[in-house]
Amino acid sequence: MQVHPLSCSIGAELSNVHLGAAAEDDDLLAEIRRALLKHRVIFFRDQDISRAEHVAFARRFGELEDHPVVGSHPDHPGLVQIYKTPDSPLERNENSWHSDATWREQPPMGCVLRCVECPPVGGDTMWVNMVMAYDKLPDDIKAKIEPLRARHSIESSFGAAMPIDKRLALKAKYPDAEHPVVRIHPETGEKILFVNSSFTTHFTNYNTPANVRYGLDKSPGAAQLLNYLTSQAMIPEYQVRFRWQKNSVAFWDNRSTQHYAVMDYEPCHRRMERTAIIGGPTD
Repeated sequence: MQVHPLSCSIGAELSNVHLGAAAEDDDLLAEIRRALLKHRVIFFRDQDISRAEHVAFARRFGELEDHPVVGSHPDHPGLVQIYKTPDSPLERNENSWHSDATWREQPPMGCVLRCVECPPVGGDTMWVNMVMAYDKLPDDIKAKIEPLRARHSIESSFGAAMPIDKRLALKAKYPDAEHPVVRIHPETGEKILFVNSSFTTHFTNYNTPANVRYGLDKSPGAAQLLNYLTSQAMIPEYQVRFRWQKNSVAFWDNRSTQHYAVMDYEPCHRRMERTAIIGGPTD
């Protein structure tokens, strides 16, 4: 296996690897995990693998979860089909910076995404290093956010486009989750800025004497701080951008990254298949 970094901050392409065979090779899987932890998102080209091989590879890193809105392939539980056609409705969810499913109490550890069909131009995906986003924060901001916790909601994202009865039913089935704003990576011990513009709605413990002098402080003070934190994902120096080809695969650490699917390829087709690996608690 060869590792080719794609930027100074995040991302590497791995060559001389077949993911179908890798699923049965413990030593190779250990190398892939080390590359994932170091580069946060890793890419593979020319992976002409079956859906069963895709699922088998992802399962070597943990059990897979279903998606409450998109659902899974009927023959391959945990394999989500993200298919866009010229007739697809306007997307409201993918084209924003986010970590997948932070509205869960235990968000995914990582995701494996394979390109089945891509447009001739456009349709790239970007990833951002949220360890670097934390590291580069001013010291006074780091001190301010260290004790903070934040609410994450599926209702405010996927549910926002639904009729009210379906939106409330979705929230009842998947209640909001609460996570630390500064998360500790369970394998590397690194600090991660763990808020995103798609799912994070507000801080849950901002209203303290240190932050709020008068009642009027709490709403704009918290909102402006949260907006500042989520905007850190937009800094190009923390990012990598990947140009898809058929049978390209991306495997990202969902704990330490965010990603953005660029919706600039209308009116073309874009078909992707994704597995999400169940993660652990954020505290």
